[in-house]
Amino acid sequence: MQIIISNSSKEPIYVQITNQIKSSILAGDLREGESLPSMRVLAKDLKISVITTKRAYEELEKAGFIYSIVGKGSFVAEQNLDIIREKKLKVIEEQLNAVIVNSRQIGLTIDDLQQLLKLLYEEG
Repeated sequence: MQIIISNSSKEPIYVQITNQIKSSILAGDLREGESLPSMRVLAKDLKISVITTKRAYEELEKAGFIYSIVGKGSFVAEQNLDIIREKKLKVIEEQLNAVIVNSRQIGLTIDDLQQLLKLLYEEG
């Protein structure tokens, strides 16, 4: 599992970790039952505080992405396909909201956005 921390990001480090692990689970890179690195190992690898990794894992557990077993570690939770779809839709909505904010800041119209989205969608 590869996590990249950006010191220039406005997001707190624990949020960056949480989002990247969520993305890996939703993309199928991390599968149900797969173990995650221990909080200490992850903190050491990322050169951050164990408190930060603990908070990220707690957030993931609250959201139902992982579960923890005392003495054994943290594992990817079973994901219902409908729930995964809803979670992905939520991520898309958040990303589109950010696009809308940025577009308004530079004066793009909804027609401009639709054309750009169509062009990018067809390229992909």
